[in-house]
Amino acid sequence: MHRLKNWQLFAICVLTWGTTWYAITFQLGHTPPEVGVALRFALAGALVLALCGARGLRLRFTSGDHAVLALQGFFLYGVSYLCVYHAVGYSASPLVAGLGGHAFLGLRVSRRFVVGGFVGLAGVALMFWPEFGAAAGSRNAGLGFAFTVGAVLLSSAGSLIATRNRSRGLPFWPSLGFGMLYGAAAALLIALLQGQSMVLPAAVSWWLSLLYLALAGSVLTFACFLTLQERVGPGRAGAIGVMTPLLALTVSMVFEGFHPDAFTLIGAGLAVVGNVLILRRAW
Repeated sequence: MHRLKNWQLFAICVLTWGTTWYAITFQLGHTPPEVGVALRFALAGALVLALCGARGLRLRFTSGDHAVLALQGFFLYGVSYLCVYHAVGYSASPLVAGLGGHAFLGLRVSRRFVVGGFVGLAGVALMFWPEFGAAAGSRNAGLGFAFTVGAVLLSSAGSLIATRNRSRGLPFWPSLGFGMLYGAAAALLIALLQGQSMVLPAAVSWWLSLLYLALAGSVLTFACFLTLQERVGPGRAGAIGVMTPLLALTVSMVFEGFHPDAFTLIGAGLAVVGNVLILRRAW
């Protein structure tokens, strides 16, 4: 991952996460979100640690190290993804992560960055404006919005914790693997507390989507995302969350018959402008 250029890391994350939104739909019809998230990150974390072991990387850490890795896993891979599965949304993540990095890690935030964050947020809001209008009369609209906000805040917190862990000198790949396992454990615990069924479906589409979500949507993309975050900071890396919905809508147009309107097109343009402002000079 460290040999890839910044724009390549960014593109991999957007292309992969933009298609995982569609893959998640094959999960939700068969198992509760908590079960899907637990299996996804358990498989991803086990694979990463197995590769670390094969390469002879250090896998022993102090209890204090495991505590901060558990925090990273809880926020970045566990509860945030529960919110994502319930109501996918990362529209505000660049702005939240950037301002959080400035407040807690002392990272510099420019005026251009803040403007770009708000422009990108406005763009994504416009892209999904017809969906918001259609859901306005639904009893679940408020809950869906709450899950969206939760996903943004929790994932942004996880990104900041991951940055802090790297500054503590924790190795990249073992931290990724243990973090994912802790995230899976958090999702599994929530599933057990809710008394959810652990029976796995026989549908081939469910298993294929699980493999895609675990390998491409978790191992590959989080390795690229965290590498990019080390180079350009949490805020600029979080701009991925503005472009991902744009690609997801494109996927929806191809596979689900989605027809964009004027709001969608204007919002897409604003999202691109916001990313240009955020990412300028980051490459």
